[in-house]
Amino acid sequence: MKFHTEYLWFETQKLREYINITDKVEAAVQKSGVQEGMVLVSAMHITASVYVNDAESGLIQDIDDWLEKLAPKGPDYRHHRTGESNGDAHLKNLLMHHEVIIPVTDGRCDFGPWQQVYYAEFDGRRRKRAVIKVMGE
Repeated sequence: MKFHTEYLWFETQKLREYINITDKVEAAVQKSGVQEGMVLVSAMHITASVYVNDAESGLIQDIDDWLEKLAPKGPDYRHHRTGESNGDAHLKNLLMHHEVIIPVTDGRCDFGPWQQVYYAEFDGRRRKRAVIKVMGE
């Protein structure tokens, strides 16, 4: 079995950003030489997420609006008593989750017709990373 690991670094300009990383995931799979297996993509911070969805116009704003309704910025979260102000970002991470697993078939990511991989940042403007781990034969 082969394993290949790469790290993606992010330092977003805004507090919340959604970044399409599909090309970087596909490049890591190609570089790995794995023909059959899987690729794990995981945010390495508890205020960020990795998810799979469509790259359709308006969808990212719909997702962002939905998350803001469920976990709004600003309320008096108990977490803020620690001196932090990012309680909402922790909850947004729980809603979107922190990782995805994508099948690898014939040396390529085996996506559905419109699937793309995104890194979602909920507490940005500082350096963070995600890991790509390709595993297989």
